[in-house]
Amino acid sequence: MAAKSRALLAGVLAAALLPWAAPTARAADGPALTVDPAASRHAISPDVYGMNFADEALAKELRLPVRRWGGNATTRYNYLYDETNRGSDWYFENVPGPAPDPAALPDGSETDQFTEQDRRTGTGTILTVPLIGWTPKARDYTCGFGIAKYGPQQGADTQWRPDCGNGVRPDGTNVTGNDPADTSVPAGPEYITDWLAHLTGKYGLAKDGGVRFYNLDNEPDLWHATHRDVHPEGAGYDEMRDQTYAIAAAVKAADPGAKTLGPVGWGFQSLTMSGLDKQTCDREGGDCWSNPPDRAAHGGVPFAAWYLRQMKAYEQEHGTRVLDYFDEHLYPQQSGVALGEAGDAATQELRLRSTRQLWDPTYTDESWIDQPIEFIPRMRRLVEENYPGTKLAITEYNWGALGHLNGAVAQADVLGIFGREGLDLATLWAPPGASDPGAYAFRMYRNYDGAGASFGDTSVAAASADQGALAVYAAERSSDKALTLMIVNKSLTDDLTSTVSITGRSGTAAGHVYRYGADDLASIVREPDVALGPDGFTSTFPASSITLVEIPADAGPPASACKVGYKVLSQWGSGFTAEVTVANTGTSPVSGWTLGFAFAADQRVTHGWSAAWAQDGADVTARDLSWNAAIRPGRSVVIGFNGSSGGTNPPPASFTLNGTPCRQ
Repeated sequence: MAAKSRALLAGVLAAALLPWAAPTARAADGPALTVDPAASRHAISPDVYGMNFADEALAKELRLPVRRWGGNATTRYNYLYDETNRGSDWYFENVPGPAPDPAALPDGSETDQFTEQDRRTGTGTILTVPLIGWTPKARDYTCGFGIAKYGPQQGADTQWRPDCGNGVRPDGTNVTGNDPADTSVPAGPEYITDWLAHLTGKYGLAKDGGVRFYNLDNEPDLWHATHRDVHPEGAGYDEMRDQTYAIAAAVKAADPGAKTLGPVGWGFQSLTMSGLDKQTCDREGGDCWSNPPDRAAHGGVPFAAWYLRQMKAYEQEHGTRVLDYFDEHLYPQQSGVALGEAGDAATQELRLRSTRQLWDPTYTDESWIDQPIEFIPRMRRLVEENYPGTKLAITEYNWGALGHLNGAVAQADVLGIFGREGLDLATLWAPPGASDPGAYAFRMYRNYDGAGASFGDTSVAAASADQGALAVYAAERSSDKALTLMIVNKSLTDDLTSTVSITGRSGTAAGHVYRYGADDLASIVREPDVALGPDGFTSTFPASSITLVEIPADAGPPASACKVGYKVLSQWGSGFTAEVTVANTGTSPVSGWTLGFAFAADQRVTHGWSAAWAQDGADVTARDLSWNAAIRPGRSVVIGFNGSSGGTNPPPASFTLNGTPCRQ
């Protein structure tokens, strides 16, 4: 019996370990990789390395830049009682939070504890505020579809509260006509004002280290399903505009420096239709999908474009920006990819291909979507065309298999894409455990040597002859000017030997190599240095591996490859018009640019042209529009703006182009 048990246990363990076993690798010629540190330079926002609900130890180790308190349960949360309604995730129940001393509430609530952890780790906090109009009524265990009140239902919380049903009758139809007051009370702008008064009173304003970000609810285009006990009808265009105006304005009034993120839709479909349209077309099908009625009633304009125009209109009318980040969620819709286990070899290969939906216009999504998504460029175009200056965020995404090497490789690829494509903020849902391979993908960017060394913060041009097989990302680190390369072998079976050509880099004999892969899933391995020639190096990258190559800075800084001319064309009272000429004085074309400078006095950009202008305090950025993104050597672009000043109007002292200082 004992022997049989041991044999059975051995078989179970072997089966459990099978997903971790790497296929036998074979050597193959890999695609050529090229890196040009002087081209396509732009800052990488550290906020792309964020997570939802990361634990304190991991957040501290990764110097986690931003952490989000989000998800379905945060739509209906009452800070006064530390109470959340779980919606369809758990029988529409009100569930008390972890407050250690309920008598002391609102002090000690879950959101207080969340914010305090972030303060200990130096992490920016994102809290979710409700647009839905309801919040739990008390610290209790009530539910939206009580069986005693609304009759028999298909499912119930038999473990904890047997009277709490799932809101579905035995015949499969939804319970309707229930009373929202069973669980909830109204929550409007006054609730937001009071909550932020509590938060700013305890932690200060955003500019003083308080809560930095507020998500404008969570996936409101699914409320009719996730929170149908209080919001059975899908959220339409007008409701989303009106609720955003009311709640975001309350946030800005309470903390003008806090940043807001919206509309926080559930996925790609959120760009084109409202929750009301989704509910209607799910029910009616057919032609509804090509001409949804709520969209038709709003001039046929897809939802995201319409929403951004409304946010711009608010700022033009009131002088206050109530939307800082255009935020949408993205979960790969390919079968077996998101949120799950690694799957078989075909699923693992699909997972690694599917990251192309983030950027590649030639990739047709291998799901019901069945069209190119190019999600980040699409989001950027929507902003440029409808509300320039708005930043881009993806506050929920997940490529699955974070407990497996395959998921780590996909995650490393995703983080590289975020930096290269200029995303401003991203938070993974949900976080990996500290020992999971997925956590090592983040370590490769945030702490690859165990002593805080990180991937660079200025993205530079990097390309692979086959990005689907061997992906490459490159960035310069501002602290020491080291060039860092992230090379991701997406082949499950082939060790790939490739030449890495580096333009304009000389004087360094060796690159330092750090690798995460199948040979050691519990650590990042410091490999032998790679010898560098005048044009780069050749190296072998193991199958399913993530390799960082750190190339120390050359002896001297590169010559400036840009020149900026700044001219005030006219001035009146406190207003002025300025023209800025950006010239490419280098030998390589500029493909995409961001100009940066800081005003020396109390000056503001009030309206700009020929660029997407944004200002944060004294710091100003102007990002190319699609039509003027390329600047050939010896050529220039001219942009301009109207501004205001508080009296004196000195010119900026310096300018950068894609993070590199320019001559004047």
